[in-house]
Amino acid sequence: MSTYDVVVIGAGPGGYVAAIRSAQLGLKTAIIDKQWLGGVCLNVGCIPSKALLRNAEVAHLLRERGKDFGFSFENLTLDYAKAVKRSRQVSDRLTRGVGFLMKKNKIDVVMGTARLMTANTVQVTDGEGKVSTIEAKNIILATGASAAAIPGVAVDGEKVLTYREAILQEKCPRSAIIIGGGAIGVEFATIWSAYGSAVTIVEMLPRIVPLEDEEISAELSKAFRDRKIQVLAGHRVMAVETTENGVRVRVSGEGGEQVLEAEQALMAIGFKPNSKDLGLEEVGVQVDGRGFVQVDERMATNVPGIWAIGDVTGKTLLAHVASAMGVICAENIAGVETTTIDYRMVPRATYCQPQIASFGYTEAQAREAGYEIKVGRFPFQPNGKALGLGDYAGFVKIIADARYGEILGAHMIGPEVTELLPELTLAQRMELTTAEIARNIHAHPTLSEVIMEAAEMAEGHAIHI
Repeated sequence: MSTYDVVVIGAGPGGYVAAIRSAQLGLKTAIIDKQWLGGVCLNVGCIPSKALLRNAEVAHLLRERGKDFGFSFENLTLDYAKAVKRSRQVSDRLTRGVGFLMKKNKIDVVMGTARLMTANTVQVTDGEGKVSTIEAKNIILATGASAAAIPGVAVDGEKVLTYREAILQEKCPRSAIIIGGGAIGVEFATIWSAYGSAVTIVEMLPRIVPLEDEEISAELSKAFRDRKIQVLAGHRVMAVETTENGVRVRVSGEGGEQVLEAEQALMAIGFKPNSKDLGLEEVGVQVDGRGFVQVDERMATNVPGIWAIGDVTGKTLLAHVASAMGVICAENIAGVETTTIDYRMVPRATYCQPQIASFGYTEAQAREAGYEIKVGRFPFQPNGKALGLGDYAGFVKIIADARYGEILGAHMIGPEVTELLPELTLAQRMELTTAEIARNIHAHPTLSEVIMEAAEMAEGHAIHI
């Protein structure tokens, strides 16, 4: 029986980062995964989807705006299968990189299905049914989450898909109904519509990207209308059935019921934790009513020696948050100085076109929380870099405390805004004010100047508007 200081169950961006940090701190470490290194993110999530979105950006530019840039084509061919193959190459490269990091840090990799036997013992069953046992002083649960489905709706992987099937299939559907207007829904809408697919998004809540600031949702809806993506917000899915040629989806909204038909339907309504069959009940690990593992600010569960990070905890289901949790967890296990996470203030990024980036309080949430606020809002339209790119829809919106100027949140939609977010999250963490951001000289011409102008707007003296 092998014995370790730390055993990590799950090799996604939370798990493998926790393993590396544990090894860096001198802890003998092993990592277990039943399928792949890198988890969903590197294999069928964050990374391959960004490769597809890059292809979609180029496809949209050539199909819809080529003449604006002086390009014309008599027979433009878009090869979606080639785009998917490129995305797999990107994914494979990064996955191999994780394998290299495991070797570099002398982390033992065990492939198989893990189950807790005690608070210090893990049973692993490999693909051939062989069972082995591993002992550990500390066990980190990093098993992630998987796509949720509407009760009674069968996902067949051909006509009714989750993100996994959607990201791997080498055909772009001629038409698609996307059920759910969150990050996955709007990203696939961007990809498929760029290749000519007729896309309809059905969202139960009153607006798409419902967790974002209301102005962000409105701006994205406008951009999607321009791209001929139909948005049915405030509509509930009543039934999904497959037909000979595709799917039929019955939805209900203020105007009554209607039936939508398409070649495929994508289920993008959220996630459920991968906490079943881990042996949590037998060991006594506390979960909530949905199955998410409960942890404290140190990432410790109620059972000494068992820790949990990432999506399985239900804190904030984002890869970079899982990685941050993994580092903090390892440092707490090792007993070294570390930090905590304010989950409200972590960055959020959605890679639809236009991109969305945000953190902290929305304007409505800040007011509801009792803050007296000032809002700085500046569009990309006057920005020289955005005009040069030919991509100037959207804006930057900063929410600040009116008395002290400290940043309470920021909400951006526009070109490459996901790359602009760290300046604002760092400013919030370091308790900088909008006045200090406004005085920080930003290079010209850059998209980041819009952040400066939004900060100046909050201070009452924006220059270029």
